[in-house]
Amino acid sequence: MKKALKGLNVLKPALVIAMLLFTVFRSKGQQSKPAESGYIPVNGIKVYYEVFGNGKPLVLLHGAFMTIDANWGELIPELSKTRKVIAIEFQGHGHTPFSDRKFDLATLASDVDSVMNYLKVDSADVAGYSMGGSVAYQLTIQNPKRVKKLVIISSTYKSTGWAPQVTEAFKNMKPEMFTNSPMKTAYDAAAPDKTKWTKFIAQMLAFIASPFDMGDNNIAKITSPVLIISGDNDGLDKVELGKTYQLLGGGVSADMQPMPKSHLAIVPSQSHVSLMMQSKMILGYLNGFLN
Repeated sequence: MKKALKGLNVLKPALVIAMLLFTVFRSKGQQSKPAESGYIPVNGIKVYYEVFGNGKPLVLLHGAFMTIDANWGELIPELSKTRKVIAIEFQGHGHTPFSDRKFDLATLASDVDSVMNYLKVDSADVAGYSMGGSVAYQLTIQNPKRVKKLVIISSTYKSTGWAPQVTEAFKNMKPEMFTNSPMKTAYDAAAPDKTKWTKFIAQMLAFIASPFDMGDNNIAKITSPVLIISGDNDGLDKVELGKTYQLLGGGVSADMQPMPKSHLAIVPSQSHVSLMMQSKMILGYLNGFLN
């Protein structure tokens, strides 16, 4: 896997697809069975969720095209040893049925809020990867009291937070790139209605190609401590990422003033996909920040 990703420094549409497929089918370690799972009626759809362990709640939000297991399968067994881990699958993803309902970050964040309501979780730490990180930002803006601590992994609150070549690749992705793909196989294994595949792909490609911006002012108003984890070559614009960290109170000289409550980790020699594969490292950052 690392050899396959090493040296890839220009993102093209086909490469983006390959990266997503690598993510979906990355190797997995020990698996955990949820203590609770099922569907929750929220905002006109049914959202699938799983709960693991006991303790302070931690909500996990997956990336685009992914599932709970594909994104978090290697981390949940460790995280659930000391925490109540709540993981959901977004509209049309995994076990959650496809819907023609509007698909945008505000709607997905509202779904997360409704799931927390249903499970009687007033507030929780929240961690999101890629698209899930953008949803986590949106949730924090919409319902700041919901989020105690926020972990953003390889994600951004605005489309210009991605490097230009990534944005261009998103725009050029075509449905036929997914035909007969391993991702289609994964969809068929979990989706309650396999006939919705074509509509799901069309919905997701429209979403990915749409520009978004939650606003610098809204990010600056976030009072929850935030941990940003980014690969040095994960497709995020590092100048914009530095500005994001400054909006959150970071980027200071901590020898001359208090250490900021928000943290930034730039992990060397990691892409968008390979970063999430560094389970032990991610777990260390999570435990150090959340505990």
